[in-house]
Amino acid sequence: MLPELGHFGLILALVLAFISATIPLYGAWRDNPRLLALSRSLSFGQFIFVGFAFLTLVIAFVTNDFTVRYVAENSNRALPLFYRVCAVWGAHEGSLLLWVTVLNAWIAAVALFSRSLPMKTVARVLSVMAMINMGFLSFLLFTSDPFLRLLPFAARVGRDLNPILQDPGLAMHPPTLYMGYVGFSVAFAFAMAALMGGELDARWARWARPWTIAAWCFLTCGITMGSWWSYRQLGWGGWWFWDPVENASFLPWLVGTGLMHSLAVTEKRNTFKAWTVLLALSAFSLSLLGTFLVRSGVLTSVHAFANDPARGGFLIKFIVIVVGVSLFMYALRAPVLTSEGRFELLSRETFLLLNNVLFFVAMITVLMGTLYPLIIQLLGMGKISVGPPYFDSVFVPLMIPVIFLAGLGPHCQWKSDKVVSLFHRVRWVLVLSFALMVLIPLVAVKTFSLVLAVTLFLVSWLVLTMLYDLYAKAKLRGGYRALNAGYYAMVLAHLGLAVCALGIIVSSSYSTEKNVKMHLGDSVNVGQYTFTLKSIVPLKGPNYTGVTANVLVTKAGEFIANLGAQKRNFTRDRYTKTQAAIHVSPFRDLYVSLGNPIGTAWGMRIYNKPLIRFIWAGGFLMLFGGLLSLLDRRYRLISNTQEY
Repeated sequence: MLPELGHFGLILALVLAFISATIPLYGAWRDNPRLLALSRSLSFGQFIFVGFAFLTLVIAFVTNDFTVRYVAENSNRALPLFYRVCAVWGAHEGSLLLWVTVLNAWIAAVALFSRSLPMKTVARVLSVMAMINMGFLSFLLFTSDPFLRLLPFAARVGRDLNPILQDPGLAMHPPTLYMGYVGFSVAFAFAMAALMGGELDARWARWARPWTIAAWCFLTCGITMGSWWSYRQLGWGGWWFWDPVENASFLPWLVGTGLMHSLAVTEKRNTFKAWTVLLALSAFSLSLLGTFLVRSGVLTSVHAFANDPARGGFLIKFIVIVVGVSLFMYALRAPVLTSEGRFELLSRETFLLLNNVLFFVAMITVLMGTLYPLIIQLLGMGKISVGPPYFDSVFVPLMIPVIFLAGLGPHCQWKSDKVVSLFHRVRWVLVLSFALMVLIPLVAVKTFSLVLAVTLFLVSWLVLTMLYDLYAKAKLRGGYRALNAGYYAMVLAHLGLAVCALGIIVSSSYSTEKNVKMHLGDSVNVGQYTFTLKSIVPLKGPNYTGVTANVLVTKAGEFIANLGAQKRNFTRDRYTKTQAAIHVSPFRDLYVSLGNPIGTAWGMRIYNKPLIRFIWAGGFLMLFGGLLSLLDRRYRLISNTQEY
């Protein structure tokens, strides 16, 4: 009975979404306060009914209700309770319900935290989000119902959750990623509301900016955790493979990063209007594209959920409608998208614009590399693959000017500056960056390569320019306390970018790896470390069996760690999974992955990865920078309307 109630809750949410998408919008057109006032209540109603449906599916998993087909296919009685809860979003139907639940949470949040905004704007924003909600609720109910029954032939024990997903990362990675994906719908809705009302001044940028930052923070967290999860779980020692589904989450992040900067310029200088609106529309459109790639069956990936052309057809039609309508509105309002602010060629606005363009071009390069194989296959021209060599050679060079401009921009004046003045402000930072570029390899690495030199220069440049700018502004304004949270957030995020870039280049260029066959007692040297296979012992878990390879790690005869790399055999679906063993330190990881038995020996993959933790540390520094900016009193979600 409970699953039927959950299904009915989704139907009621769809009805409320239809009313919310039409009646308040009509009220905004007719300037009817009563109809406008309905938007908030209808938004809360949608959230309540969708939340109830999600809760019923959680209960079905917790109670092992194998009469529900989705539960029977993605859980079993031996699965620990923690993973039974996480299994709710472990496959297509449940993860789509999570997507819709997150969307309704954002809708309810906008309704709750927008009481100081003009009611017409709120009604338009919530109506646009309700239209999106209608599309995904329809997709859920008509193609991906998670409450379908198996009666009268119910399963007794259930199949199992995908073993790759049986990791604590499943509890955090998909929800945070979806919060970012779906969160860009708020910026999209504000942009559409501004286009509808023709009110494209700095106010809409001020209103949309905190929501955009919040969505970007969630997406940053989701991507960072997904990279960490892949590194830990897949046993190949890498953290990013340019997989199409990985790219699908990266595309809106790139555009969202540009959108945050563009919103700041629109708010402060009343310029970049057309560009900012286009970025807001593009960020959410790319989120929809990512959803299509994951759920349409057009690609094969360990991250993909579904393989159903009917679902792909539904999604592509929905994307065409959303993108088509938004671009039509954009073209319709083009005459009022002219910017009032003016700036010279050498100005902070120019640097921000260049960085935004570079982010957008980077997005295009990733998008083309992701879609090109699919297009070739669709045209019947065979199958090709576009892998890391393409992305590394095209994407990475675009990031060089991005990092350089990120350090130079804060030192440049708004509207206009002079070359001599700008050079005078950064000359010593430039000299010191060049010095560090030369000295660090000689002292720490004993080798000199062009890639490392460029990386060290850019990282030194970005870190030193940020710290110098912090010092100069604090001195000018009478102390560090005089600087607002938004400024500190910018400094922290840019430092995070520098740390992440350093980790990427050093771990990629200076990692050492050995694939070896080892008998008990055998030793192998990887860098300065010696790895000795001490024992192979049986392993038994709640729903798997296997073996653990105990590996002793020493350095110059001194004990470093005992690592237990595992090979798990899941009894229900006969799936074998590698569980890598990792010894972590701030400046390097020692990574051991157990392969298959080779006679009386075992295949082993051993890595020494310097500075790889800097990648995720940098990601979380950027995340904390975004969160800090939300504390800035100028961008709080609840604000006095008069401030705008």
